[in-house]
Amino acid sequence: MSAEAADREAATSSRPCTPPQTCWFEFLLEESLLEKHLRKPCPDPAPVQLIVQFLEQASKPSVNEQNQVQPPPDNKRNRILKLLALKVAAHLKWDLDILEKRAIRTIVQSSFPVKQPKPGPPQLSVMNQMQQEKELTENILKVLKEQASDSILVLEAALKLNKDLYVHTMRTLDLLAMEPGVVNGETESSTVGLKIKTEEMQCQVCYDLGAAYFQQGSTNPAVYENAREKFFRTKELIAEIGSLSLHCTIDEKRLAGYCQACGVLVPSSDSASQQLTPYSQVHICLRSGNYQEVTKIFAEDNLTFSLPVQFRQSVLRELFQKAQQGNEALDEICFKVCACNTVRDILEGRAIGVQFNQLFLRPNKEKIDFLLEVCSRSINLEKASDSLKGNMAAFLKNVCLGLEDLQYVFMISSHELFITLLKDEERKLLVDQMRKRSPRVNLCIKPVTSFYDIPASASVNIGQLEHQLILSVDPWRIRQILIELHGMTSERQFWTVSNKWEIPSVYSGVILGIKDNLTRDLVYILMAKGLHCSTVKDFTHAKQLFAACLELVTEFSPKLRQVMLNEMLLLDIHTHEAGTGQSGERPPSDLISRVRGYLEMRLPDIPLRQVIAEECVAFMLNWRENEYLTLQVPAFLLQSNPYVKLGQLLAATCKELPGPKESRRTAKDLWEVVVQICSVSSQHKRGNDGRISLIKQRESTLGIMYRSELLSFIKKLREPLVLTIILSLFVKLHNVREDIVNDITAEHISIWPSSIPNLQSVDFEAVAITVKELVRYSLSINPNNHSWLIIQADIYFATNQYSAALHYYLQAGAVCSDFFNKAVPPDVYTDQVIKRMIKCCSLLNCHTQVAILCQFLREIDYKTAFKSLQEQNSHDAMDSYYDYIWDVTILEYLTYLHHKRGETDKRQIAIKAIGQTELNASNPEEVLQLAAQRRKKKFLQAMAKLYF
Repeated sequence: MSAEAADREAATSSRPCTPPQTCWFEFLLEESLLEKHLRKPCPDPAPVQLIVQFLEQASKPSVNEQNQVQPPPDNKRNRILKLLALKVAAHLKWDLDILEKRAIRTIVQSSFPVKQPKPGPPQLSVMNQMQQEKELTENILKVLKEQASDSILVLEAALKLNKDLYVHTMRTLDLLAMEPGVVNGETESSTVGLKIKTEEMQCQVCYDLGAAYFQQGSTNPAVYENAREKFFRTKELIAEIGSLSLHCTIDEKRLAGYCQACGVLVPSSDSASQQLTPYSQVHICLRSGNYQEVTKIFAEDNLTFSLPVQFRQSVLRELFQKAQQGNEALDEICFKVCACNTVRDILEGRAIGVQFNQLFLRPNKEKIDFLLEVCSRSINLEKASDSLKGNMAAFLKNVCLGLEDLQYVFMISSHELFITLLKDEERKLLVDQMRKRSPRVNLCIKPVTSFYDIPASASVNIGQLEHQLILSVDPWRIRQILIELHGMTSERQFWTVSNKWEIPSVYSGVILGIKDNLTRDLVYILMAKGLHCSTVKDFTHAKQLFAACLELVTEFSPKLRQVMLNEMLLLDIHTHEAGTGQSGERPPSDLISRVRGYLEMRLPDIPLRQVIAEECVAFMLNWRENEYLTLQVPAFLLQSNPYVKLGQLLAATCKELPGPKESRRTAKDLWEVVVQICSVSSQHKRGNDGRISLIKQRESTLGIMYRSELLSFIKKLREPLVLTIILSLFVKLHNVREDIVNDITAEHISIWPSSIPNLQSVDFEAVAITVKELVRYSLSINPNNHSWLIIQADIYFATNQYSAALHYYLQAGAVCSDFFNKAVPPDVYTDQVIKRMIKCCSLLNCHTQVAILCQFLREIDYKTAFKSLQEQNSHDAMDSYYDYIWDVTILEYLTYLHHKRGETDKRQIAIKAIGQTELNASNPEEVLQLAAQRRKKKFLQAMAKLYF
């Protein structure tokens, strides 16, 4: 057969892509067709359309010989059609939300406001059609409203039924059809249908009646009482039958809104039966004139954000109107409500309104006190997000900058909330701005005095000095302030002024034991401020504070002198790592010598912080001081310092990595140490019944450190090889688990032992969590390490997160191929990686991508490619991907497949792809390879755009 003949045959014999719609009369011809049709995932026509068609056909009037219209005949055909309609409704389980388009619910729905569609250009025909539709709808609603009273009487009567109901199923309708002579359906089949409990029926009816009464209440407020009764009865019935009832479709959110509205419109005298929401509480307060309570409710709502902003603004407008009508007592309330609303606005990131600025034009002590109180009550500092804290801090700072009177500025800037939210640097900058700004002239032409020259009592002076003490990071200014304070009073311990001043517990005993109060305060505050500056990476001020503290303690305490030298060593490590160390510049030799000196220090009675030892060992590993850690570290350190022991094993493993497998003894030692850390210690416990049970503890005390300490130490490392070794070890430990389905791959995984003697002792859940934490941390250090990216992809693959897995597989290939402009190295895109990418695409229903990836394997997987191309529900671009296929066999199969399906357009695309000259099998191998590489590049770049 010629190609033209084949095309003609395909065109004439091809079936349409969409099957033809089943006609209504076909269900009369085949009895079993209805059930088959309704079992389809998306039957066409839909069930409701079928009911309409059946009833329309059964209700067609007839015309007699005299051309007179007669009612539809009661014959067998029409009875079967009506029965079919009932069977479809029974299949839908008589779901009123689907079936009911009349009576009560339509009236209720029509009362809801609906957003009108945006009108287009005026067209006369369209406007006439819209007007006709509107008039038709209004006529229908008019008739329905006239019949509504009858419907309501029927529903009220239904509530008096006290027995369960049975509705027909498709099976019982068949039984009924076989017993046509039985009166009123009183047959055995009438009690074997779908059972609906009385409570379920009453629950649905109460809800619909409540909605109907509520809609009528707009013209007859007394009816709201009926609505309230029905809605609260609905809530009681839902509590009895549960919210997962098959036969009740109650919108519980809308029901809650109805109950809340009824609680406001018809408040109950029984407080126990009425659950007062903030919304209803505000309405009650407004009606009773208890306006102070409104401000309290609004301040509490600033924590929960339960009241809508529009409602709060409407309450303020109502209060403003009453105040303007002559009620001067409401002026203060207006300010308080406005202040509450303003705090709510700034917490949610909105701008401050004009009303607040107008009411705050003439601030006084009472207004500022109330504003600070509202701010404090509106934020939970322990749970609040950084954005909420930042918004509040910015608001307080802006209020300070807008105040004329510096005494009011001091009230805010010395408040606990202000001190907590703003950093020392921000507070200092703010005070400097206040001091430097030009004096403003007030109404009495009296210049504003300097912040430090405000005349006040001795207690106010102490408060001012304490405030300066909190803000200052200048060691000599701190010393001067403390001297002034101690000159004013000898009763205070000024190291307790701020609860943010903290020093490590190992130091506090020595420092607080200093007998001279001034020296004790000065040492404590200098160290606390220095540690804080180091934490926020203000290394310049930290060094100044530590240097001043070192000079001070050198005069009287050798122990504290060594403490300060240790802290300054840690500070210098942090300074180098955050500065020149980030660009790869090695630390100066004297810093390395000081680190060695700290590790080898054996001075008795010196308080030591464990974190300094951690940082020193991490510092040596990060700068590849492996020679010292493996050969020169003193033996006593390996026994006394677990971090040195761990560092030595890591350094030795890195050194021996290029050697033969037999020489990797240290890798086995490192493995055993980590396995011991990740093991769980077990203990036996006798229960109340006398039985002995085994209890596992998450953190074993048998290892050289806890797992959390190991993880904390690893997160101080940045050297790529060390991180790769640790990742490799934990990946291997993760894979040893017996029930593991998908292994994770990693570099150097062959150096570790292949089994563990006691698998039950290892906490594999903790190991899995640790692997994820380590990969996340490692990629934060270097997001372009392809080995770590493959590990992250494998983790997502093992946890069935296929889109994320593809993202990281593609990223791993992109970073080592200049975004696929070069070939991805075969040791990155191994057959295992390609097969996992294939499985990801398959499970995401991207079957054309599967076929293309099958070409990437060393041996093309035709079986998987052909099977994937046979899938018709592909979620990818399908034929637009054909240009990325270079294997002629796959393209020939595509041509055959589309011809078989009658898909002419797609067949032509496949034929065009196969006809490209560069894919000709007679071409030299170099040309074919170049064609394949070009298509690989374009396909991977397209995939990257899709999944990145």
